[in-house]
Amino acid sequence: MSGVIRNRYVRAILLSGLFLQIGIWVRNFAILLFVMEQTAGNAFAISMISVAEYAPIFLFSFLAGTFADRWRPKRTMVWCDLLSAASVLVVLLTFVFGTWKAVFFATLISSILSQFSHPSGMKLFKLHVPAEQIQAGMSAYQTLFAIFMVMGPILGTFVFQQFGVEVAMGITIVAFLCSAAVLYSLPADPVESASSEQKQLLAEMASGVRYVRSNRVLSLIGFTFAAAGLGLGMAQPLGIFLVTERLGLPKESLQWLLTAQGIGMIVGGALTMIYAKNVAPQKLLIIGMLGNALAFSLSGISTMLWLTLSASLIAGLLLPCIQIGINTLIMKHTESSFIGRVNGILTPLFTGSMVLTMSVAGLLKENFSLVAIYQGITLLFLIGMVSMLPLIRKQAGLKQEEQIVQRN
Repeated sequence: MSGVIRNRYVRAILLSGLFLQIGIWVRNFAILLFVMEQTAGNAFAISMISVAEYAPIFLFSFLAGTFADRWRPKRTMVWCDLLSAASVLVVLLTFVFGTWKAVFFATLISSILSQFSHPSGMKLFKLHVPAEQIQAGMSAYQTLFAIFMVMGPILGTFVFQQFGVEVAMGITIVAFLCSAAVLYSLPADPVESASSEQKQLLAEMASGVRYVRSNRVLSLIGFTFAAAGLGLGMAQPLGIFLVTERLGLPKESLQWLLTAQGIGMIVGGALTMIYAKNVAPQKLLIIGMLGNALAFSLSGISTMLWLTLSASLIAGLLLPCIQIGINTLIMKHTESSFIGRVNGILTPLFTGSMVLTMSVAGLLKENFSLVAIYQGITLLFLIGMVSMLPLIRKQAGLKQEEQIVQRN
């Protein structure tokens, strides 16, 4: 690991990610709590925050992933950070005129820009990090996200309660600018010659779709992704109502559920990295889906803080099983020339499913009980789990064939 940290590109990406996570969590929690105050807890308004955050992933991920191979990664990431800071500044200025609804604009623009920035960061990894260090570097990067699952809600809530939404937006601007400065310190991107392949963008995108459709494993992953996305999208904006209605606690207490989930992700990520070599990726995925189904079922039923916290911890512990299982299956069953497009297809499929149920979560909340909604989420995860069972049977069949060959 020390060799990985000595790589200046890894250090820069991790430091940039640190600043971005500070800005994103302070911004997101300030906006969530601010909108709760302005709308007296309107479920539709709260669900629209999540839509503004996740809809661009569905709309731009495939296109942005394709362009990431064409644009200079460092320059792309610096410009995305600068433009994100500018969008938050615009929102901050609108507060002067009393137009609070512009907070949705900051989330929307930043989310769009991140679709171009994230694949560019992955390209920097690929270009400047030795192959034997990429897994360690990516593990450190994912651990950073898990840490902020714990610290982010606490930090965002503290800043909003102590200083207000204006200061929170100011901190976000500074954090984005610091990230841009860190990336700007890297050596300039090599200038690539213009390629005639840029004219074949639509053809390349179409071939990616055909590749996923013709690959049974990737098609099953896509179905599982969609089921998980539908469930998570429904739960995302309604978590705060578990706190206020089922547990009877102040809205700020949501941070403790997210903290429990974040702690689970850190521990679960470490355990999964240790034992993943001994478990087939499809089994990891099924374990993760089943565990999250149990966690959401408990969350919906529970009226006790300790049980809800336990469910959040279980969800966090087993979420890395889903992430690592899916990523490993994609890497094992995708040709290297299609990796970018496959990710660009499956990610919007997952996020599009999330956005769909996020958009209707508020309406569901008005017409159904939280218990019923969370049992529906449980059912979606179980459906996604069942869709992966053919891969278990396929693996068992391959092992049996290998044993027969060895005997002969």
